[in-house]
Amino acid sequence: MIAPSILAADFSRLGEEVAVVAPHVELLHVDVMDGHFVPNISLGIPVIASLRNATDLKLDCHLMMMNPDFYFEPLRGAGADLVTVHLEVFPDPSGAAEKARMVGLEFGLVINPSTPFSAVEPYVELCDMLVVMSVNPGFGGQSFMPETLNKMELARKFVESHGLATDIEVDGGIDVTTIGRASDAGANVFVAGSAVFGADDPVIAVQELRSALESRESA
Repeated sequence: MIAPSILAADFSRLGEEVAVVAPHVELLHVDVMDGHFVPNISLGIPVIASLRNATDLKLDCHLMMMNPDFYFEPLRGAGADLVTVHLEVFPDPSGAAEKARMVGLEFGLVINPSTPFSAVEPYVELCDMLVVMSVNPGFGGQSFMPETLNKMELARKFVESHGLATDIEVDGGIDVTTIGRASDAGANVFVAGSAVFGADDPVIAVQELRSALESRESA
């Protein structure tokens, strides 16, 4: 599944930009930053509500925030489908997972490049999605960190050995040169921001990402 990150879109034409790629992707990635967990501030509830009115795609909301659980209910009301929160914020995320499900949200965990897979392993079974950051969070346009591939491999082995349906998402630096490596390592959801919305033709960019995946799978 390819998840274009709207952080790289033109916010003055957000509805139009989403409409162009919507028929060609499975979900949208929405980065919510609070200026505390990461230095930047991105967007909030009103933008997510506007986005919900513009598309039926699943909204995958990545909450780079110190108190994301405070916003679970408003996010659900705005139209979010899935929230992912950082393990670095919730060393024991059991309560956050329960709170998300109580308001009707799918739940996932995110681990930064410096966080080992062993830290999140006890909580993978709580997750609809596990996100491996392949860049440091908070800024778009960074280069893929190949040292994170091992965590994707460990995550995939754990998910399959435990019979889980948890998706493994890779977030950061995904383009035609890195998507295949991430797929080989076990990721099945690929966040692509600049590679899609920064391209001259976002639809062709998505097609090229899929081609890179397919050529890897058929090799």
